[in-house]
Amino acid sequence: MGDYLISCESTADMPLEFYRERKVGYVCFHYEMNGETYVDDIYQSTTPQEFFGKLKAGAQAKTSQVSTGDYVDFWEPYLKQGIDILHVSLSTGISGTYNSACLAAETLAPKYPERKIRVIDSLSASAGFGLLVELMADKRDEGMGFDELVEWAETNKMYVNQWFFVSDLDCLKRGGRVSATSALIATALKICPLMNVNFEGKLIPREKIRTKKKAIVRLVDAMMDHVQNGANYNGRCTISHSDCLDDALEVARLIGEKIPALDGKIEISDIGGVIGAHTGPGTVALFFMGDKRVD
Repeated sequence: MGDYLISCESTADMPLEFYRERKVGYVCFHYEMNGETYVDDIYQSTTPQEFFGKLKAGAQAKTSQVSTGDYVDFWEPYLKQGIDILHVSLSTGISGTYNSACLAAETLAPKYPERKIRVIDSLSASAGFGLLVELMADKRDEGMGFDELVEWAETNKMYVNQWFFVSDLDCLKRGGRVSATSALIATALKICPLMNVNFEGKLIPREKIRTKKKAIVRLVDAMMDHVQNGANYNGRCTISHSDCLDDALEVARLIGEKIPALDGKIEISDIGGVIGAHTGPGTVALFFMGDKRVD
């Protein structure tokens, strides 16, 4: 860990082992399902299959961001030990939790004037958010100092590319992100929207694709259109999915064919409860370092 802690939120959708092995702290979001509140604890108290099974059965899920008090309670023990805090937050284009984290930093600063507390807006979501955190952990382990890492993250976060498709529009409909009529038509026509996260950190629909099979191919094509160094890319690549592992594996297989250096080396993780409450089951998201997001 050194003299500073990298922390993030559970919405980075990385496996529990990642946080333990890479010494990255995380603060949990919460979600409500059928009137009962749960901690988004990276599937320690449930499984992805159980969670998405409830959504498929018609359960209603609402999410709530991390509170200022949650950040204060999590960070303060480290500050007391003389450890600085470098926190990376879920995109402001998706959630207001960044503001809560900043308020927590302002609350703690007078009490620990000798400590550094910095909050970075990732402008990313799910394992794209996680990819940025993972790269920052790499830099920290290589010996990069606090201030230098802040500058590196701010400079490089816009190169994290995030593309995904949704094959089940029910949760998007219930969350008001698509109309009931559009969802009905898309379902009847087997349309899978292809989306990405833009330069403002917002989810943007890019294409309407007929059939999931074609969406899988188009997702990989989108990567090839934007990935750094094209077929010679040898950086990190992550796929997250919501209870559709076979689809994620097919995406990984196709990427391995086009980018040999990634064959068998792509990280695959589950979309967590908070992000999954919005996307629903049947979502595959792809994350890699690519060209700079400008739209």
